[in-house]
Amino acid sequence: MSNKMQAAFVEQFGKPLVVREVEVPTPGPGQVLVKTEACGVCHTDLHAAGGDWPLKPKLPFVPGHEGIGIVAAVGAGVTAVKAGDRVGVPWLYSACGHCEHCLSAWETVCPEAEFGGYTRNGGFADFIVADPNYVAHIPAGLAATAAAPLVCAGVTTYKGLKVTEARPGEWVVISGTGGLGHLAVQYAKAMGLMVCAVDIDDGKLEHAKRLGADAVINAKSDDAIAAVKKVTLGGGHGVLITAPSLGAFKQGVGMTRRRGTCVLVGLPPGDFPLPLFDVVAQCITVRGSFVGTREDMAEALAFAAAGKVKADIERQPLSAINHVFERLQQGKVASRVVLDFAAR
Repeated sequence: MSNKMQAAFVEQFGKPLVVREVEVPTPGPGQVLVKTEACGVCHTDLHAAGGDWPLKPKLPFVPGHEGIGIVAAVGAGVTAVKAGDRVGVPWLYSACGHCEHCLSAWETVCPEAEFGGYTRNGGFADFIVADPNYVAHIPAGLAATAAAPLVCAGVTTYKGLKVTEARPGEWVVISGTGGLGHLAVQYAKAMGLMVCAVDIDDGKLEHAKRLGADAVINAKSDDAIAAVKKVTLGGGHGVLITAPSLGAFKQGVGMTRRRGTCVLVGLPPGDFPLPLFDVVAQCITVRGSFVGTREDMAEALAFAAAGKVKADIERQPLSAINHVFERLQQGKVASRVVLDFAAR
């Protein structure tokens, strides 16, 4: 094994990533080294590289939190995985394991959580150091490129749908049908829900229909909220907002049924404009949902292993990362780009 690898670094916020050759890291005690096979590219990576959020990563860093690969080496004391296992290194890189949130299986909100491709170097690299207690275990038969989007976009939308508390036969509105939303449509149908897909792109709405959406509404139409309420007979029992747009967030609350739940998973920069009168008078629940726990991850991957959910992917080499970022920024990525480390 060569002791050199390629990695794409954010060296300055808002500037193109720099792909350079560095030493392959050595896993310390309680760590594993993963040889990257594939890594999805997420809108969150754009926010990370732009320094858009209040807690900024420490420069320089390697983004990427949908890394899938084979465990190449294990550090001292590691028993949870072994060399040769296929794992994913997700957004939730690690957590403390002993706070009230970790003890109640809500490790995603642990105040000491570390994040892959953000506070820890991520998957835009030939090798990733990971915490074996928090990696995703990829089911046999699921290819690395197919699994990559599921360890972020997949688990995020699956968990978001769970916390809408919508039941089989009820309506969910999925706002944004791109990288996250096209998976949300599939998870929702697999969970027995009725789906109304909302987007500003007719092409993405047609795609959502092919994936099983029961109704589609263009968010730019004159009264999209009224159209959603008409087709769902009152609004979504659950609304999942994946679109990285404040307009979509405001609209999503309006599309929520009385006593329904609007779940926010997209993270556009800025403050959320919440219509307080509607929320109070209609007893609407608005809740955030942040990726998913290790149990949610296992469930989300099991749906895919059973053939019920499949990410639409476009493969690109690591060397194309800046072009991919440009397209993502311009909304010119149909579903999910996956960096394929077999391609150069």
